[in-house]
Amino acid sequence: MAVLLALIPALCWGSIGLISGKMGGSSYQQTLGMTLGALIFGIFSVFYFHPHLTSFVWMIGIASGLFWALGQFQQFQSMKAIGISVTIPVSTGMQLVCTTLAGVLLFHEWTTTRMLTLGTIAMVVLIVGIVFTSLRDRASVPRTGYNAGAGARALIFSTIGYTLYTVIVSSSGVNSKAIFLPQSVGMVVGALIFAARNKPFGKPMVKNMVTGLSWGVGNFFMFMSIPAVGLAISYSLAQSGIIISTFGSILLLGEKKTGREMAYITIGSALVIIGSAILGILK
Repeated sequence: MAVLLALIPALCWGSIGLISGKMGGSSYQQTLGMTLGALIFGIFSVFYFHPHLTSFVWMIGIASGLFWALGQFQQFQSMKAIGISVTIPVSTGMQLVCTTLAGVLLFHEWTTTRMLTLGTIAMVVLIVGIVFTSLRDRASVPRTGYNAGAGARALIFSTIGYTLYTVIVSSSGVNSKAIFLPQSVGMVVGALIFAARNKPFGKPMVKNMVTGLSWGVGNFFMFMSIPAVGLAISYSLAQSGIIISTFGSILLLGEKKTGREMAYITIGSALVIIGSAILGILK
């Protein structure tokens, strides 16, 4: 039962790309809708966790939320450019590499030979996984609107946003349960900044609030599962959500892949999960 509880974040987070794909709309509408859904969860968290919200918590939360909005907006942009099945595993791998490097270089998290050895192995596995996932079959017919350059740029900015969103909270020492509401406010503000001149309001934006609720439910059960199975297992299982988003986009949203590309994506996704599991052991 505890492991099933820990799998809920993977299900919720892995479904975000699929839900947003089904809901439709521009990346601006998807981002704003998602952040408004997350704000609903942020309000719920105040009544459930009863956190102590100081001015410092609000400052850190809003700053973190602004960078999250950058990361999520650019991830949606990448999905539009190169598809969900490539974006999610590559984005996940890049985030893990960058947040791990930040932890090592800024916070000196690897302090033993064992940590350095396992951590290095994990990084190599993640990088190889990213490379495999991003490979394309030369024989494949390019899909309409496929833009590798735009996708790569969006992934770089997305990774920067997601990394800073994590690092800001980690370096502040703020209680993670207290950060939800301030963070979600920052997310909405950031989404409004990106979307202000791009007609974000309308039915697609409202529909995409479901993605924010899915994100919030995943966060909630992540915290609920940690006492039951431990941080390492919770962290590792949460990353397995890329299986849902990657293969769901192919099976449910109709993203076309050749047999060779399916092999690349399968190997790459497996390597990203293995690398994240090794990092989970270190945590």
